[in-house]
Amino acid sequence: MIGNGYKRCKCRQDGRELGARCPKLRRANGSWNPHHGTWHGKEEIPAGPDGKRIYLRLGGFATETELIAFYEAARRLLDIPDAGPDGHETRLEILSMIKAAHRKKAPLPDYDDLRRKVRAGQSLQGMTFGQYWAIWIERHQRLEDIRKSTLISYISHHDTHFGEILDHVRLDRITVSTLERVFIRIDEKTAETRAARQSPDPAIRMAARGRRTTGLATKHRIKATISAVLSDAMRERLVAFNAASLVHLPTGKKPKGLVWTKARVEAFNNAFAERLRAVRANPELRCSAVSVWSRIDLRPSPVMVWTPAQLGAFLDFAVTDRLYALFHLIAFRGLRRGEACGARWIDLDADEGVLAVAKQLTVIDRRIVEGAPKTASSDDVIALDQGTVDVLRIHRERQRAEMLQQGRTWRDSERIFTTEDGSQLNPEWVRNHFARLSFAAGLPPIRLHDLRHGAATLSLAAGNDMKTTSAMLRHASLGITADLYTAVLPEVAHAAAEASAAVVPRSATLQDFSATNGLPSVSPTRPLSPANCSPSGEAPGQRAAEGLAQGLRPRGQRKQYPCNNGENQHFTRSEL
Repeated sequence: MIGNGYKRCKCRQDGRELGARCPKLRRANGSWNPHHGTWHGKEEIPAGPDGKRIYLRLGGFATETELIAFYEAARRLLDIPDAGPDGHETRLEILSMIKAAHRKKAPLPDYDDLRRKVRAGQSLQGMTFGQYWAIWIERHQRLEDIRKSTLISYISHHDTHFGEILDHVRLDRITVSTLERVFIRIDEKTAETRAARQSPDPAIRMAARGRRTTGLATKHRIKATISAVLSDAMRERLVAFNAASLVHLPTGKKPKGLVWTKARVEAFNNAFAERLRAVRANPELRCSAVSVWSRIDLRPSPVMVWTPAQLGAFLDFAVTDRLYALFHLIAFRGLRRGEACGARWIDLDADEGVLAVAKQLTVIDRRIVEGAPKTASSDDVIALDQGTVDVLRIHRERQRAEMLQQGRTWRDSERIFTTEDGSQLNPEWVRNHFARLSFAAGLPPIRLHDLRHGAATLSLAAGNDMKTTSAMLRHASLGITADLYTAVLPEVAHAAAEASAAVVPRSATLQDFSATNGLPSVSPTRPLSPANCSPSGEAPGQRAAEGLAQGLRPRGQRKQYPCNNGENQHFTRSEL
């Protein structure tokens, strides 16, 4: 394909464009005038199934050499699809890409890249990430195959973090380096926010209020959002691979629950008092005591668990609160906040002592939305202890009294837990109400969701196995329960330590300090039996003991005593 070149110009005569008929296009000797007009070409490409002729007509080339080079490159691209009707649609798409590149004075598509896409069956037209993102979001909003709250978090990730970097990048040209720029920019924003908070300029500090920093966990969620988009694009053959799957981020450790031990409570109280003094000394900081008390950075871990005594103190304090039954239910049976708010009377069978977890309430765009539980395994029936059943029955009587008092203004939401007029609860308000009650009770802070962690801890401390506890929480796997939802209570840890120490048989007493090199034994001793002796009647280690008496004892080696040939030696705790 050489373009069958000819020249045209814009000269006009009698109001009409002369085009190729302009006499100035050629010299007197018939050769082309290099200083007038531009080169144009016309080449026919294979016809489609209907037999209609198709041409590649292009103009505006400065020289014939430029025209020929362009048409030769275009012919190479048009030869990529299969010959005949099977490659016709692809050939037309390439033809439009060639015309678009010429019109925009842009380079022709790369031959190798275009050939790879044709062979892989991918889309040939370059779509930007922003264009595909708009299509992707609209599709999932229409199909409703992603939870609304999850979709809103996806949109927030795009608008806040990666849209500014990726929206103008061609989808098929997104690489690992491209995505790494997203996280570099996130780190820059975080550093700017932290620097602004520490600025000596009050105006800068005030401007930084409300700006949130982005931690490692959020960056992993952002990466997951991008990966979800690129995975769909790869299935649609718009990209060859998912670049997000190759992006490396530091491995984040999921916070594990810690118990509010006496030492941790004392350390928290000191840190809280110091922070509160600093806040009250600074007139720019307008924070309530509850807000300071609730700060996560004052706690040993984001996930904290009350001891049984602390939980009992809270329940005793909140027993007169109209939502006491809700906190009681979460504390003992481990419901999620939205599940407790979404529970209906129709889901409760008090006679059988069971509650079906079928609905949950979430806040989306400041609206309370009813939906299915978090996961498929969450939609299940949980057993209730008799104390919880009694609490719910008393709550039902209290709610009936409120309904009679409200009269016609009562709004029957059919929920177990409601506002004073019967409306469904806002889960976020319930969270804040729990914080205020905990603060007023004089307890160390935990999140409302931490009551769920505490329920798992109580279940294991009561002797239930991991499978039973996991079933109560309705987790998809035992690993989630074991890794994230259980903490060891101090009394349980002490009991385990004593039980472990009791396993080791000992013959030394606290009265004989030389047997342990001056260190008293803390393990309860057990009687020795013939099974513990060697065939020669020697106790295990007797010869070593003799060697020690001769000065060969290694440092730290304990002295051994022979068995009494079947006469058991008993050491009582009074003797120890």
